[in-house]
Amino acid sequence: MQPIVVSALALIRDRRLLMVTARERDVLYLPGGKLEPGESPVAALIRESREEVAVRLDPATVVELFTVRTQAHGEPDGQEVHMTLFAAEPADDSPEPRASSEVGELHWVTSADAVRCPPAGVATLQGLRDRGLID
Repeated sequence: MQPIVVSALALIRDRRLLMVTARERDVLYLPGGKLEPGESPVAALIRESREEVAVRLDPATVVELFTVRTQAHGEPDGQEVHMTLFAAEPADDSPEPRASSEVGELHWVTSADAVRCPPAGVATLQGLRDRGLID
């Protein structure tokens, strides 16, 4: 079974990570999504950040942090997600993050919010905490 390959944004402010919930749901996930055919991971990150939270990223600030490989949430057993997490800064002319039609709400979270995350989110919060980036 081929893994689901995803790029995700780690936007951190005041030691809190931006995460989102889908409409009518309580599960936290990172802004990001699947790569389209022929799309690079960074291009997917930039596109998905704009689509999901209206943030225009400065491509010069994009830094790959790490990749989480785990069971994909809501998928059959054995279906893995390979989520590469990137840090990046909004472009000077970017609006503040806001929910899009794909997103219900924005949440600034710490590692204490891992109980509301699927496996990839739990691993991401732990990885960021281990690196001293979030509380």
